Amino acid sequence: MRVPDALVGGFFEPAWDVYERSVRLRTLRELRRSQWGTPDQVRARQEQQLRVMLDHARATCPFYRDTWAAAGIDAAAIRSLADLARLPIVTKDDIRQRQDDLISTKHRKADLRRAKTGGSTGVSLEIFCDEPGIQKRTAAALRSDEWSGWRLGQPMAAIWGNPPVATSFKNRLRETLKDRIVYLDTMRIDGPAIERFLREWEQLRPGLLFGHAHSLFILAEYLRDHGRRLNPGGIVATSMMLLEPERRVIEDVCGVPVTNRYGCEEVSLIACECERHHGLHLNADHVITEFLRDDGSPCAPGEDGRLVVTELVNFGMPLIRYELGDRGVPTDRLCPCGRGLPLMECVTGRTADFLWAEGGYRVQGISIIENTLTKLPGIRQMQIVQEEDGRLEVNLVPGPGWGDDVAAALTATLRDILGQGVALELRPMERIPQEKNGKYRFTICRVTRR
Repeated sequence: MRVPDALVGGFFEPAWDVYERSVRLRTLRELRRSQWGTPDQVRARQEQQLRVMLDHARATCPFYRDTWAAAGIDAAAIRSLADLARLPIVTKDDIRQRQDDLISTKHRKADLRRAKTGGSTGVSLEIFCDEPGIQKRTAAALRSDEWSGWRLGQPMAAIWGNPPVATSFKNRLRETLKDRIVYLDTMRIDGPAIERFLREWEQLRPGLLFGHAHSLFILAEYLRDHGRRLNPGGIVATSMMLLEPERRVIEDVCGVPVTNRYGCEEVSLIACECERHHGLHLNADHVITEFLRDDGSPCAPGEDGRLVVTELVNFGMPLIRYELGDRGVPTDRLCPCGRGLPLMECVTGRTADFLWAEGGYRVQGISIIENTLTKLPGIRQMQIVQEEDGRLEVNLVPGPGWGDDVAAALTATLRDILGQGVALELRPMERIPQEKNGKYRFTICRVTRR
């Protein structure tokens, strides 16, 4: 029997928070209010939270105490967002080499929630977060889900890799009364799996369709080709680049706009579109986001740069000026929705997903895909892998219209972009394998340069 949405949202959700002594819904209520503050009010809250986090890190994290002292920095003097640039950047190697020194002495490592990410290089990275921080992260994600049109208490459908399996009585009860989610496992998206997913969809009638952007497109393409439709209240695409042609297919099949969201395993939600789709609102309540040129100076609005974040809610393992390895574009535009949360234009990709051209400069991988996959007929999926300078492997799934003329056009376009001397190997295949987490990567660069 399907539990009524109003009963889930009005009773079971808050009752579960009381049972677990969680601040999740209390934080959600605060975030619903704070998003309408002015930009100055948002900035003032950030600076207040930053001062608290810096004082905590200096007092309880050996890594920050040591590195700031070695750099001759008095962290007590860092009081504003402008001052933040004086602190050194934390890298993934710093976390791997000094993980325990980054964990606050006020917390036991065993009591923290562990997250592991393979990252763009395939080298694992472990991050730890305290339980209140996890709850606040969840609240921020729920707020962005609401921007899509979903409402608390409605079921969800998730296109995700390695979906969880409830084994304990508590988790099975939670699935029945609160977390009502149907899954399509991205590790195997084929006709039978999609049909099973659609049968479960009809039984549960989810209010939100959520998943990896390209996996959503694969589902939408199947539905389009079979004359089927879905009718969610909202769609959230995350975890990878959302291509505009793919967005249009998803929206045509589902009848509602796609909400583009950006986050990472290390700090969770970073930015998300609101219902106006006028850029991505930065999660300024919980994260300070910097856009930096390669020389470390701040980017101008509209300029692509490195993404560096400072999380304000994880006191178990503070991340202060942590470089994500992603790139994005800031903006000084205001959203017509009226929210005071700042905007970013877009995420342009991971540093490791930029390819090296023959002339020794980097080319944005997603731009290459947009100029090939989305413009040439006969290519259903494509992935470009650069193992060494001057050589590319192009994995592709042919579709109707594929032939020698398309292969020649693809080769010519790639050489126009990356250099006429680049060696290309086109590798047609039935399907392109996902990463271990179920994501697809359009471009993969394994060339390391300093």
